[in-house]
Amino acid sequence: MLPQPVLIIGTYDKNGKPNAMNAAWGGQWDTKEIMISMGAHATTENLNDCPDFTVAFATKQTMVAADFVGIVSAKNDADKMEKAGWKWEKSENVNAPVFTDFPMTLECRIKEKIDESEEGYYIVAEIVNILVDENYLAEDGKPDMEKMELIVFDPIHHGYIELDKTIGKAFSDGKALK
Repeated sequence: MLPQPVLIIGTYDKNGKPNAMNAAWGGQWDTKEIMISMGAHATTENLNDCPDFTVAFATKQTMVAADFVGIVSAKNDADKMEKAGWKWEKSENVNAPVFTDFPMTLECRIKEKIDESEEGYYIVAEIVNILVDENYLAEDGKPDMEKMELIVFDPIHHGYIELDKTIGKAFSDGKALK
């Protein structure tokens, strides 16, 4: 599948210390649910202790640190989050950190784990709440993806690509061919 999202998963470890990891294998499961494929990571262990987490969408501005949290494990680097440099605050709706450097964050709670093994599992999670920095809202009050400068992962060339501009209207432009 390409492109793939650059999702930053935020959790607390058993001592309440924030952690983040970069995940690309995720997407919409249902209207108010998401799915993420989780390998064996410190984040997976955190989710075994607490089903709550946040998902932030990486941007052009957060790309370097987003890549860093994907290649460095909290198991091996106790200062991982300090090195990433992100500010964070406690979520009001789930027991997980909200990294405030990102324009949009989903606050989530695991509903189901699928195919659990030593290598990880798939999670299906309820979206409990959506946080959007007001600077990234369109005139209609909804999130504006162009303003966010979101990035996606190119799994073929191992690169990050910035999403640019709207080129059409979904569920509308195709009507011209009727």
